Amino acid sequence: MALLVQKFGGTSVADADRIRAVADHVARTRKAGHDVVVVVSAMGKTTDQLVRLAADVSSVRPTRELDMLLSSGERISMALLCMALAELGVSATSFTGSQAGMITDTAHTKAKILEIRPDRLRETLAAGGVPVVAGFQGVSTDREVTTLGRGGSDTTAVALAAALDADACEIYTDVSGVFSTDPRIVPEARKLARVSFDEMLEIAASGGRVLALRSVEFARNHHVPLHVRSSFTWEPGTWVDQEEESMEQAVVTAVTHDTSEAKVTVTGVPDRPGLAAVLFRALAEEHINVDMIVQNTSLHGTTDISFTVPGDDLATSTRVCEALLGELEAQGVTSDSDVARVSLVGAGMKTHPGVTALCFETLAGAGINIEMISTSSIRISCMIRADQAEAAVQALHAAFELA
Repeated sequence: MALLVQKFGGTSVADADRIRAVADHVARTRKAGHDVVVVVSAMGKTTDQLVRLAADVSSVRPTRELDMLLSSGERISMALLCMALAELGVSATSFTGSQAGMITDTAHTKAKILEIRPDRLRETLAAGGVPVVAGFQGVSTDREVTTLGRGGSDTTAVALAAALDADACEIYTDVSGVFSTDPRIVPEARKLARVSFDEMLEIAASGGRVLALRSVEFARNHHVPLHVRSSFTWEPGTWVDQEEESMEQAVVTAVTHDTSEAKVTVTGVPDRPGLAAVLFRALAEEHINVDMIVQNTSLHGTTDISFTVPGDDLATSTRVCEALLGELEAQGVTSDSDVARVSLVGAGMKTHPGVTALCFETLAGAGINIEMISTSSIRISCMIRADQAEAAVQALHAAFELA
């Protein structure tokens, strides 16, 4: 008998029919002899609707009250699923994030998990029941309701799997697994049977939207095997776990793209030590995650510093940079939201030369100019024009024969 944590996303519990289908699947898992802990997201687009409702009510949205509002979506899902399970004769008990022992810090709307105390979940399992937990939420050390930010239900599920020492965490979504690229752009994209934690981290960080980055980090750090599956077909999906060396390991595993980033450039910065540190410390204090960074070669004693940030943080990033112009003795700040990042990810890059050359040759052959470059041992990312992102993905997917 295995202990499984099964997480169902918004599309998986979007309406009554879908909730009944999820209940049937959970019941079948129980009949197969497994213990199950279920984590649910809010139904369909409920969270987006609540955000819009808050905007309609007021332009002032205290983050504490926003968390109280947004956390209600998952509570609806968990209660309805327990009712559907009761209809099938399965004993199930719903738990909010706080009732499940999800202790977080005090950062409303983007809280981080500090500790998990799943005693009530263990009691329910020991009594033969199914705990159904509201994802995306917890309770802070100040005893306030908090939410975990985008992808928070994935993080909830993986964290509970780690705390309960589960055999696996199954992430059910509207796709059947992790693909070599977005099938909407390349219909021939291949579903991957297995991906390493490191590869999945790079895929999630560079535009792959199947799993939230924080959940993959949690899974890697706590050695929780992940199984990404479809809740519409129930077919086997993609396993994400420790890397296994293979003689035929693919050089490139996936091509990803991200059009949600923006570029900021601070021009005419004096070329002397310490100024870049001042700039990026100020951005860090605003909780802005900087990705690619390029500093041009010094010319006449000054240089330009360009970096990318999430598109939602562009206004704040620009404001921070403009406020520092005097201290930096810089000339100005420019911004560009019409950019996209395209990336190659693959553990095989570590031992295969020529990947970078073929990447650049492919983009050049497609008439695509590279504006910024960032690399790791298993990833190459290029910043290009946003309207060329799909063409770049198609060209790279074909060049590396990933279909």
